[in-house]
Amino acid sequence: MLLAEVTGSLGSIGYGLAAIGPGVGIGIIFGNGVQAMARQPEATGLIRQNMLLGFALAEALALIGVVMPFVFGK
Repeated sequence: MLLAEVTGSLGSIGYGLAAIGPGVGIGIIFGNGVQAMARQPEATGLIRQNMLLGFALAEALALIGVVMPFVFGK
């Protein structure tokens, strides 16, 4: 007895699930960055620089996840 059949690319489903991690990470980065700027306004430049670096690294993980279904897909 067959209950359900999955057709199509499972890579796109995998990417959809994998995009949750960088999304949460970016939210944490900016949330804590804004909180740190509110606590120490004199360090705003350094905090913003580190915040944008963390954003770029987290977003790079998401972009790698976009490519992987095409590389390993059938």
